[in-house]
Amino acid sequence: MRLTPTPYPPRILIVDDEQDMRDLLIDLIESGGFRAQAVADGTEMQRALAAGDHALVALDLRLRREVGLALARAVRQDSAIPIMILTGKGDETDRILSLELVADDFLMKPFNPRELLARVRALIRRAGERGGATEAAPAAPEPALAPESARFGPWTMDFAARTLCDRDARPCALTPGEYALLEALVANANRVLSRDQLLEHMRGEHTEVFDRSIDVLILRLRRKIEANPGQPGFIRTERGMGYVFRGVLERGGARADAKP
Repeated sequence: MRLTPTPYPPRILIVDDEQDMRDLLIDLIESGGFRAQAVADGTEMQRALAAGDHALVALDLRLRREVGLALARAVRQDSAIPIMILTGKGDETDRILSLELVADDFLMKPFNPRELLARVRALIRRAGERGGATEAAPAAPEPALAPESARFGPWTMDFAARTLCDRDARPCALTPGEYALLEALVANANRVLSRDQLLEHMRGEHTEVFDRSIDVLILRLRRKIEANPGQPGFIRTERGMGYVFRGVLERGGARADAKP
């Protein structure tokens, strides 16, 4: 799959068969400093993508004459461009299938405009980091860790502020549920946690969380923090048991090497 470099400002391709929604999304995307192009169906989408200068596809899941998930699969067959699924109707199954099969993010309509723009920026940033990864020069020494924090790979987790930032202090956009799950895993590094244990930790953050939600949140976390989500280095699956955090973890100045 290819990830085509995009000019600045990035262009977002909107695929929605409702004219009012296309107009709304164009205005919103452009207000966020991006360029926007909107089409009504899969044929127009393929023609637009042939230009090869789009940074993200925002695709309606339930088009009148086409299945949005099928269109997303067609895009994913030969491109690594980020795909955001938008829908006004959907259930947990729609979200799970979209995220597991092709989508990088899933957002229900009506949505908060600021949230949409934040998610778009996060997806484009992560895509740029994956596509532009090259052998880097030696990194500068890492700053000392605050007492209530932990560092792993390029990430620093501040438990007091409940934030996760990269080496450039750029925050990773985590939902409360995603943060709570990562916090539980990091706090219990090298210890396998069952779904029931993770659910118990998260109930205060995610009131409707259930067993299958853990798998969805794990998938989303891997896409956000792992260099290769398909072969995770931090969040590992222990078949029949649950999940475990692995890696080199520093806690407020103390370093611990996790088991392989």
